[in-house]
Amino acid sequence: MPLAAIQSAKIELRRRALATRHDVFAARGAVAAQALAANLTAKFPDVRGKIIAGYWPIGSEIDCRLGLTALHQNGAVACLPITGQRGDRLVFRRWAPDDALEQGPFGTFHPRSSAAVIEPSVLLIPLLAFDAKGQRLGYGAGYYDRTLSAMRSVKSVMAIGIAFDEQETDLIPTEPTDAALDGVVTDKRLLTFGPAQ
Repeated sequence: MPLAAIQSAKIELRRRALATRHDVFAARGAVAAQALAANLTAKFPDVRGKIIAGYWPIGSEIDCRLGLTALHQNGAVACLPITGQRGDRLVFRRWAPDDALEQGPFGTFHPRSSAAVIEPSVLLIPLLAFDAKGQRLGYGAGYYDRTLSAMRSVKSVMAIGIAFDEQETDLIPTEPTDAALDGVVTDKRLLTFGPAQ
């Protein structure tokens, strides 16, 4: 499929996926966040010393903060992304549940500039849609794709999509720069994608 056709298909899929996510969030966002937290702790039963990046939810994104807090309480070192200029990769700063945050672009919040910059080995990544092959549809700016490409060029990094279960779709059209997920944790399931997929 030509690149222009892929990009056009993504735009339409983003529109539908955002509407689906908005409806699910309105119907059961708080309950789903609690179920997600339980599934995250099941996915990562031993996190002592592991550096895990979460995110501060915006809009109708499923809220991973309860799960990230639980992982932090179980011994993980938690961090949140800093969104820079378009075209940049994400930078991660250390975060603890009671830390004050600063507002960033696109409605995001992130740790203060005094918080230590650290490199996670696990990224919990928000999304609009995912498929059974581990492909993720984001907002289109490419921050996580660039970040994963840069990080994976020097070390092993696990990318876990975080979603409502209803965000799964049949097939996400992909471009060469799209970074695949290693798994997805939803409020109902834990999915792992093997190298053959």
